[in-house]
Amino acid sequence: MQTKPRTYSRATIEALALMGAQIRLARKQRGMSEAELSERVGIARSTLQLIEKGGSKVEVGLVFEAATLVGVPLFVAEAGAMERQMERVQDKLALLPQSVRRPRTEVKDDF
Repeated sequence: MQTKPRTYSRATIEALALMGAQIRLARKQRGMSEAELSERVGIARSTLQLIEKGGSKVEVGLVFEAATLVGVPLFVAEAGAMERQMERVQDKLALLPQSVRRPRTEVKDDF
């Protein structure tokens, strides 16, 4: 059985490429080699190369760890702001239903 290759939206591909380029730039600005950063992240050098090229097959946690180690901000530039943003999102989620289900039958509301 042959699996169909995964396709991604243009926005996803561009975001991966941007994150990879930012990681590569920050690594070089800090004078770190690929070997040094990959060792700190705990990955093979080839995996770091995939990250820096914007590869879509790399675990998101590894990408975020590489970004954090070289100082690329994740979501927010200010330290501590991510925690506040997470609290706001959690507050909004608390107001929504726990799960979303499609109605089994169409609701007839035309009285």
